[in-house]
Amino acid sequence: MLTKKILISAISALSLTLASNAAFALSAEEQKGLDISMEAKKRDLGWQDSTADMRMLLRNKQGQESIREIKIKSLEIHGDGDKSLTIFNKPRDIKGTAFLSFSHPVAADEQWLFLPALKRVKRISSRNKSGPFMGSEFAFEDLSSFEVEKYSYKYLGVEELNGFTNFKVEQYPVDENSGYTRRIVWLDTLEYRIHKIDFYDRKNSLLKTLTFSGYKQYLAKHWRADSQEMINHQNGKSTELKWSNYNFKTGLSDSDFNRNSLKRAR
Repeated sequence: MLTKKILISAISALSLTLASNAAFALSAEEQKGLDISMEAKKRDLGWQDSTADMRMLLRNKQGQESIREIKIKSLEIHGDGDKSLTIFNKPRDIKGTAFLSFSHPVAADEQWLFLPALKRVKRISSRNKSGPFMGSEFAFEDLSSFEVEKYSYKYLGVEELNGFTNFKVEQYPVDENSGYTRRIVWLDTLEYRIHKIDFYDRKNSLLKTLTFSGYKQYLAKHWRADSQEMINHQNGKSTELKWSNYNFKTGLSDSDFNRNSLKRAR
C-alpha cells in the first residue's frame, strides 16, 4: 500500500511538473530570440579581465560639447554578472569620481558612486537605475553587463544594417525597476556583434538609440566596438563613447573591485 501511495505521489508530481513546463513553454519566436542571445553571450566568454581608455563626448540639443576622459576596468565573473570600475580623470572638477558596478543575472545589480567633492560613497538604489549616469544619455542600468536572465525574448526576423545581415531580437526587461519596457537589438549573423539597440520608455515610446561601429577583434575571439553613440530622441541630446588601449588578462582580481577601491581608484 505504501509503495502504491509513493507511486501515485510521484506520478502526481510528474504531472504537475509537465503541466508547469507546458504553461511556460516558449513560442518558436521566443525560443529563437533566447537562443540568439545565449549564443552572443557564449561567444564572448573567457576574456577574464580588461582595461581600456574611454573618451566621453556629451552633446546638448544646441550642439554644445563637453569632453570627459575615463579609465575602465572590468572583471569577468563565472556564474554571476561581471564587475566594472569606471574612473574619471578629466575634467578637473570631476577628477577622481569613480563608479563601481556588480552585475547579477537575477538579483538586483549593486552600484556605488564615489564623489571626491563630498568624500563619500553613494549607493545607487535599484529604483534609481533608470537615472542618467554623470549627466550622459546612458542610464545606470545601461552600464551593467549583459546577462541572458535579465530579459525575456522574441525573434523579429532578419534585417540589413550597415552592410551586415542582422538578427533582430526584442528584449523585455525582467526587473520591474527598469526604465524600459523593451529593447530591440540588431546582432549580425556572422559574429553576433551588436550594431544597434532601440530603447523604449515606460510609456512604450522610442526613447534612445545606441549604435556601435569600428569593431576590432582581440585575442582572436573577443569583439569590441571603438565607438558607441547614444542618441536621446526625446530631448535631442547625445553621448558618444570613443574606446582605445584595450588590454585583456592583465591580472585584475576581486580585490580591485570593492568599495574601498573607489576612494583610491586611479
